Amino acid sequence: MLWLKILAGIAVLFILFCLTRLGVRVEFGDTVSADVTFGFLRFRVAPSRAKKEKQKKKEKKREPKDLTKTLKKIPKPTKEDLKTAYQMFWPASKRALRRFGRGIRVRPLSLSLVLAGKNDPAGAAEAYGDICAVMWAVMPPLEQLITIPKPSLHVGVDYDAEVLRVRGQVGVSMRVGTLLAIGFGLLLPGIRWFIKFQKAHNQEKPQPDKKAETPPAAA
Repeated sequence: MLWLKILAGIAVLFILFCLTRLGVRVEFGDTVSADVTFGFLRFRVAPSRAKKEKQKKKEKKREPKDLTKTLKKIPKPTKEDLKTAYQMFWPASKRALRRFGRGIRVRPLSLSLVLAGKNDPAGAAEAYGDICAVMWAVMPPLEQLITIPKPSLHVGVDYDAEVLRVRGQVGVSMRVGTLLAIGFGLLLPGIRWFIKFQKAHNQEKPQPDKKAETPPAAA
């Protein structure tokens, strides 16, 4: 009977763990700050308060170089890759959000994005159109699936600015059980998209010409 009590205790702890709310709140402005909440606990993630960690990062100069080298090797997704990702992820995420979406709260959602158009006005205008199209295509169905009280989104173009400006606050919270359920629902589409993405970019890599490497035959 002892093992039944142990299993019951583990089950109760797991249920309480799944019911605990996990949240992230990010504020954009001159500086970016981020807080993570787990139940009643709150942790400041960025900017870091510990000065010792900054000193250690300065001393270890090799680690960022190795990280940048590995990031450069990862191919950047194109617009076609993002379209295929949307086509593969949206049906699965829509099914998951219909089941568990009401357990997700997005509060606050206040963002102001101003694109810089001084160096490339045509590119900024094109990016403005793409962002607005994505925003108006995603936000209405998303508001039906999850709780987003009073969202405020603004996108603009400043043709005299050279730097992108982002300001606002975004807070997302959900139960751990909801996060696990949605994660398992999106796992298979994510693996399929990643395999397709890797195959497409591996085929684009130029292969060495064997004919050029072989020396000409002697007369």
